[in-house]
Amino acid sequence: MISLHRCRPRDEDRSALVEFLTRNEFPFHVHSRSDAERIERLIEDGAFDDEEHETFWVEERDLGRVGIVTLEDLRDPTPLFDLRLAERYRGRGLGRAALAATTEHVFETMPEVRRFEGQTREDNVAMRRAFLRSGWVKEAHYRESWPVLGGTPVASVAYAILRRDWESGTVTTFEWEDVTL
Repeated sequence: MISLHRCRPRDEDRSALVEFLTRNEFPFHVHSRSDAERIERLIEDGAFDDEEHETFWVEERDLGRVGIVTLEDLRDPTPLFDLRLAERYRGRGLGRAALAATTEHVFETMPEVRRFEGQTREDNVAMRRAFLRSGWVKEAHYRESWPVLGGTPVASVAYAILRRDWESGTVTTFEWEDVTL
């Protein structure tokens, strides 16, 4: 069972967050590896905890802390998230469970939010499957829009879930090619 616990990066959780982000590689993020100096700057700049961001530890009942999730664009009616699992816990289905816990948190604590969005790289098949298995719908495929340090950009794929779908357990789809030549 996955639960979310508020991370206090400017206070008691600072060193644990820096350690987590520097000891793990995140190959599907723009910065797959970070050093402590960069993370400290991000903390000071509010990237994890300010009016636009809120970070949580992702905890599994038997395993303890397995990752973090940062909610982003919190002033926007459609917030986003950034999920990072520790390397040793990947491939166990925890991404889907973390996504479900995060979605529940957003819709239960933010009544003004009607739509919740996430993006990933086209080659992050595990996350893309987690979205689909969790009732999220692919809404966009942005070709060559995700920067890859030292490499060719890859596509960014956007998924979203509507509050009404989350509440009813349904998936509202749409016609991709609604305009033709």
